[in-house]
Amino acid sequence: MEHTAPVDYGYLRQIVFEISQNVLDSSRDYLFDTRLSKVLRNQGMSNLGDLVTRLRTQKCPALEREVAEAMTINETSFFRDLRPFDLLRQELLPKIIEARRFRRVLRLWSGACATGQEAYSLAMMLLEHFPMLVGWTIAIEGTDICAEVVQRAQAGRYHRIEINRGLPARYVVRYFDHIGEDWIVKPELRKLCNFRQANLCGPTLPFNRSTDHFDVIFLRNVMLYFDHPTRRTLMAGIHNLLAPDGVLFLGSSEQPVDPSLWTPILAGGTCYFRPRLPS
Repeated sequence: MEHTAPVDYGYLRQIVFEISQNVLDSSRDYLFDTRLSKVLRNQGMSNLGDLVTRLRTQKCPALEREVAEAMTINETSFFRDLRPFDLLRQELLPKIIEARRFRRVLRLWSGACATGQEAYSLAMMLLEHFPMLVGWTIAIEGTDICAEVVQRAQAGRYHRIEINRGLPARYVVRYFDHIGEDWIVKPELRKLCNFRQANLCGPTLPFNRSTDHFDVIFLRNVMLYFDHPTRRTLMAGIHNLLAPDGVLFLGSSEQPVDPSLWTPILAGGTCYFRPRLPS
């Protein structure tokens, strides 16, 4: 009978943390067995013990990143938690659009965009409810640490089950083409969205030029996987990227680490944040 070496889950958790800053609790070590199955197949391995041995003996950044990406949570859906979208549409965006009426530029960012549904939801909302934006420069940026989900977002191709999660039927008809069991975003939607791989916890944020300010940032259900120093650094960077009158949406259970930088505002059954300006 073949002997299988015990798996050092702590070593795997450390790799994930070093690359993505995601803090994985030991009570969820079982997730490694399911989420790394594809990595094992790609490497021609049959068990996690062999994978850990290779990671220890052969320094391979590409394999380490593959492990970290596989453990990234990619749960998303179209118009997930509708309240932020409703608040944007009814109250927040009209004021931002009015303030930008001369520059005619609008920039939004979906951080940790996963397979792109959040970014495409924002694009559909703009096309559906703000016809006055015709002729404006609109950029919806989507970033994620996982290359595989970014590729799916770029393809804009979704299975029927994904389409049925939160997407009104009229949106399906207007903004998607039906091919077999899949639906593909139409060009008018795709041209508003740009997706690329990026690490929120890298040395610098994906956007760091003086021109990279955003009017709306969605950073939902991300920080709960980070430790306190990582959250503090990330939120300071987000503060620098958000326009003075811009809005930030976090997950429903998340708060900025440094309250001195943010003003929380409760409205529409949800909470959003505006950057506090230096006094």
